[in-house]
Amino acid sequence: MKPIEVGILGGTGMVGQHFIRFLEGHPWFKLTWLGASDRSAGKKLRDATQWRLDGEMPASAADIVVSESKPGNAPRLVFSAMDASVATDIERAFAEAGHVVVSNSRNHRMEPDIPLLVPEVNPSHLSLCGQQQANRGWRGIIVTNPNCSTIVLTMALAPLAQFGIERVIAATAQAVSGAGYPGVASMDIVANVVPFIGGEEEKMQQETQKILGGVENGQSAPLKAKVSAHCHRVSVVDGHMVATSVEFANRPTLADARHALETFRGLPQERNLPSAPPRPVIYMAEQDRPQPRRDASRERGMATFVGRLRECPVLHLKFVACGHNTIRGAAGAAVLNAELMVSEGFIAP
Repeated sequence: MKPIEVGILGGTGMVGQHFIRFLEGHPWFKLTWLGASDRSAGKKLRDATQWRLDGEMPASAADIVVSESKPGNAPRLVFSAMDASVATDIERAFAEAGHVVVSNSRNHRMEPDIPLLVPEVNPSHLSLCGQQQANRGWRGIIVTNPNCSTIVLTMALAPLAQFGIERVIAATAQAVSGAGYPGVASMDIVANVVPFIGGEEEKMQQETQKILGGVENGQSAPLKAKVSAHCHRVSVVDGHMVATSVEFANRPTLADARHALETFRGLPQERNLPSAPPRPVIYMAEQDRPQPRRDASRERGMATFVGRLRECPVLHLKFVACGHNTIRGAAGAAVLNAELMVSEGFIAP
């Protein structure tokens, strides 16, 4: 099909650069527009920011002239990498003007008529979009993807939801790239663990319930399971780990749980969406896996790796999950959301 032109709000920042990198050579989407602050507007990308990722700035993006983050000449589909301090008004302005905003920002995630989407887990939540437009009078829509640690947890829990999830306890070891740039001061994180990430535990708890819940009467209906999270920043560059214990309404055997994890597939796999990993959840039998440095970047950073599945003496089962926080937990998640929306007819080629 003819490539769909796309833009990035916050295109000069760290998350924006991950979007630029992930969209390079995309078979459906062509990056043609970048929005940023007034101080960057009017400059070519190469002159507006310093490239912070590995390698060189993609040549296809380097000469794009950055615009102000205002509706107007932007493509209909825009990805938002805006900082939370400014994202609310900017994203709403674009939705009011008729744009489809696929957002990585936290600002609209918990609003009951805005999908918090993980395509393999809750694609039916896109049904909220019509109610969103009716409620707000927007010509466009906003769809969000979860917090980077939440997506690792929900991808690992989704195959086990058939057994009736009742209680979850999750402890994270989160990479420094999740804090953006410049992130955590080196003297605070090198050879250290910081047992606090502002707002992170609340986001994991609430977002997990929304994603694994349903839709009732035109708004999200959270899962009634109790979720408790402990979040820690560790001296790892990329890749979040989540150690999880789960209690079920119908306790599965280890064999049944592992089979559920190994055979899990979703709508993106059925439709062979460009960014969808063939196996969204990959179970690893080795005693010391998964590991961020060895596993997070596999499958283009889009899969979740699960290991160490075993009995839990307090709840029922426990395991470790690992995923790439800036790809599947940010830019890649939003791009896959947009691909699902194209396949569902929300975005026309």
